[in-house]
Amino acid sequence: MPEEISLKEPFKVDCRKQKGHFDYVETVLPALLQHRYISLTPAMSQRKDRYPSHAKACYCQGCYNALKLNKKVEAKAMELLQAIPKPFLSLHLRFEPDMVAYSRCEYSALSSKSLDAIEAARGEDRNVLVGDAAHLWRNRGKCPLTPSETAFILQALGIPTETNIYLAAGDGLMELDGFTSIYKNMYTKSSLLTHEDFERMHGNTKAALDYYVSVNSDAYVTTFFGNMDKMVTAMRTMQGLQKTLVLSRRAFANYTAAGLAGDQLAKAMWDAHREDYIMGRGLALPEHCFCEFKL
Repeated sequence: MPEEISLKEPFKVDCRKQKGHFDYVETVLPALLQHRYISLTPAMSQRKDRYPSHAKACYCQGCYNALKLNKKVEAKAMELLQAIPKPFLSLHLRFEPDMVAYSRCEYSALSSKSLDAIEAARGEDRNVLVGDAAHLWRNRGKCPLTPSETAFILQALGIPTETNIYLAAGDGLMELDGFTSIYKNMYTKSSLLTHEDFERMHGNTKAALDYYVSVNSDAYVTTFFGNMDKMVTAMRTMQGLQKTLVLSRRAFANYTAAGLAGDQLAKAMWDAHREDYIMGRGLALPEHCFCEFKL
């Protein structure tokens, strides 16, 4: 924002539901025109259910179109994007110790190093589920895909093993050899940035770089549909970038529980992802997404 605005404190507009009658035009617009810089307390989403679809779509698209990285981070993100061989697939792979510990899922085939890291992150209130509860939890798709499982699914979908892949992932990713032994053309922030740049970056800055690269990638695949994945998927859809896919943990768990393996499992995984793969944006987004609303 211009300095004459950004150096001031924003004028606060109270949007709480208990304020009774509320209207954006009557309440928010006059404050915005008068002060030019306002903050809404709490989030506007508390009021979004009271407005028609075109108004919700305007709000949604306005927020997404306004979303920018600061100039310093954007410059570094552009540098990173340019360094990746093209074309490339951005893969958001989640298999960090804290995530696996939080999932409460058991993995018997991991290295002792990974198991120790998971146990250290687990804490006293996140015991591993066992018995019927564990089977039910896994079959509901609650257990993160391992890197080797992810590589298997990508192969089942016909993604060539020589594909250039940018790994959008946090620090501490476990069992990565299970992926890189199959997909060898993998690139990371740490391999493309200078050691000094990478070491002094905050975790949020690293995530911002992953976001930027993923939005601008030739294809985006994620093993987990978290907040970043929702933002990337919607932003890519708004920009008409349709090669976006969320891998199904539920399908993989159900088919392996049924005893499928090898070629049978590969065919089942292709069938499970066929519609999403052809659609190019997947079923992760709602059928009538505001990101596709024509204003």
